[in-house]
Amino acid sequence: MLFLAAALSACVAVDGDSLNCNGERIRLVGIDAPEFNCPRNRQCVEGDPQNAKDYLASHLRGKLTIERLGKDRYGRTIGAVYADGYNLSCEMILEGHAAYVARWDNGGIVARDC
Repeated sequence: MLFLAAALSACVAVDGDSLNCNGERIRLVGIDAPEFNCPRNRQCVEGDPQNAKDYLASHLRGKLTIERLGKDRYGRTIGAVYADGYNLSCEMILEGHAAYVARWDNGGIVARDC
């Protein structure tokens, strides 16, 4: 399957695994970051949600592109987002701010890039 990368701009981090870019809500593919308010019926990723959000926000500079992969159940775009060619999902995993979740890795993009 071939995905075309498109430019992104005006992106802000919503949390450690999602962005808002010009009103488009985007969920980073293949990762789960700590939650600000973890529901009682869910096992959430350990860690500091504010640190994860801040780290992601610090990487939203330079040339941002996305491979759009579909929508999640909340209507967010699922995407592989790249900052200057580097996959942000990989960055979050490698720096310990998110966990890799294989079942959320549409097309194996994170496994390929990391």
